[in-house]
Amino acid sequence: MRVVLDTNIWLDWLVFDDPAVMSLKSASSDGVVRIAINAACLEELGRVLAYPEFELDTATRNGLFTKVRNCTYRVDAMLLSPLPPCADPDDQKFLELARDAQADWLITKDKALLSLAKKSFDGAGFKIATPEQWLLEFNSVKPQ
Repeated sequence: MRVVLDTNIWLDWLVFDDPAVMSLKSASSDGVVRIAINAACLEELGRVLAYPEFELDTATRNGLFTKVRNCTYRVDAMLLSPLPPCADPDDQKFLELARDAQADWLITKDKALLSLAKKSFDGAGFKIATPEQWLLEFNSVKPQ
């Protein structure tokens, strides 16, 4: 299963150790889930991790990037198939990454992205969900 995580989910994973992403972390470490990332999403993550409110020094940020590199694979190809526009243009990159990675899921808590989950994604091939929504469906389809 291929997934894309938006920046807030990465923060939950790397900084806040949010219980909502624990199953996703476990599925990744077990090799059940592969997480795609690209240059644009890495750049945003780096910029956000440098926000002063997180109080992360350079060594800590580098360690977090090592964790990201160890559990992701890079996708830098840009396909030309159209996608619906996101109300927040800064979030379009996550839709494009999900498309380009041929992801099964885009996992987010972003309201602009989640609003697209309710629309038909004719041919996009991926679902948009919160970590909790993803987990419900993941648990319903994984072999026991």
